[in-house]
Amino acid sequence: MLYTVVDIETTGNGYKGSKITEISIFVFDGKKIVDEFTSLVNPEQNIPAFITNLTGITNAMVRNAPKFYEIAKKVEEITKDTVFVAHNVNFDYNIIHEEFKNLGFNFKRKKLCTVRLSRKIMPGLNSYSLGNICTVENIPINGRHRAKGDAEATTELFRRLIERDDNFMINSFLNPRSRQATLPPLLDKKIVDNLPETFGVYYFKNSDKEVIYVGKANNIKQRVISHFYDKKKKEQNMCLETADISFIKTGSELLALLHESEEIKSIYPKYNRAQRKSGEAVGLFFYEDQKGIIHLAYNRLKLIPNAMMKYYSVAEARKHIENLCEEFELCPKYCHLQTNVSSCFHYQIKECKGVCCGKESVENYNLRVKDAINSVGIGAENLVIKETGRSENEVGFALILDGIYKGFGYVDSDQANQLTNPEDYQFFVQPKKDNRDVQRIIAAYLKKKNTFNEDINSIESSEKV
Repeated sequence: MLYTVVDIETTGNGYKGSKITEISIFVFDGKKIVDEFTSLVNPEQNIPAFITNLTGITNAMVRNAPKFYEIAKKVEEITKDTVFVAHNVNFDYNIIHEEFKNLGFNFKRKKLCTVRLSRKIMPGLNSYSLGNICTVENIPINGRHRAKGDAEATTELFRRLIERDDNFMINSFLNPRSRQATLPPLLDKKIVDNLPETFGVYYFKNSDKEVIYVGKANNIKQRVISHFYDKKKKEQNMCLETADISFIKTGSELLALLHESEEIKSIYPKYNRAQRKSGEAVGLFFYEDQKGIIHLAYNRLKLIPNAMMKYYSVAEARKHIENLCEEFELCPKYCHLQTNVSSCFHYQIKECKGVCCGKESVENYNLRVKDAINSVGIGAENLVIKETGRSENEVGFALILDGIYKGFGYVDSDQANQLTNPEDYQFFVQPKKDNRDVQRIIAAYLKKKNTFNEDINSIESSEKV
């Protein structure tokens, strides 16, 4: 079997934007090097200063170097019918794959990662970076962070791994049914094997035990594995950093969603973009004017004692009101979307029934406003949503009192049967903060249940309007 041990240097802009500045390929038969190809590459873009400081490769050095398309045929030929080997193989492989993809060619090779192999065959090291392993193994690197120096050192490391591979780990990594090759290089397979196949929240952690991503899942193991096959730049970068995964079982999808939202806002993980905002500034409210017309309006949250809905920005509030205006055929004038007008523009285009110019009765208009208000947020003052617990003898629940989300919790099935009022669940709840995102999560859940006429096992009291 032939292997091609590969190392590349790049412009450092992530998978999609990163371009190769140098490539080195050693063809290895398991005992000795039988061929080699090394070349600088013109990336056709600027090399950032910090990359030059790291690699020593300057814009002047690559100005007259061949562009990738000029060496692509050589790269394809020298790696053909070989196993693609690299330290953190997914990094090198995916960038080269992207370069070929831009040329309209599907580059596909079997892969082996010397980081993952080292973790299995040489356990117990403090770090599995190429520099650290080579220091421990006394492997010289003639040109650190240059393609040829790193590729040559990786080839020698790979040779030693083959010599010590008494348990045929390399064969298991190459087995197409094995998950080894797709796992992040810093992650132990046992961690993935021990993940449960149930509802819950999972945490991706880096080598410093910092949480870099929080996710929710109906099947934790299945969802986690799906990240490893995702080709998006963010997912690939995240997986390269992942060294550990922990989890919390929740018993149901709703409780997983609520717990995920809370954790993202308290931890602020690096790779979670949605729901990271924590400070809501604008609130939605309603009032009745002297004509008896109910208005929808928004203002700064500190000026509204009981906001129906909270938003992170004026733009978000206006967008939601615009949606309500369209869905319930409300008048933009009385939704404070059009000001200083006697009658709204929407009446002229027949999207308003004319309450603003006396063409519709106040009573009929207000009925639709009340429907719109009741559609906002949770839509009930006191509500307990009962869910499946983490075990057969447990009930999970989310608690809403006076239209405010109080948190979620778990209670024994026998005790749950004795709780008759929403207020009784306060003694079992894990207190959580109410915010726009949890209101959206619960409202969407209730709407979905009502749409499919499903029993939500809930206790409800009076409506908002």
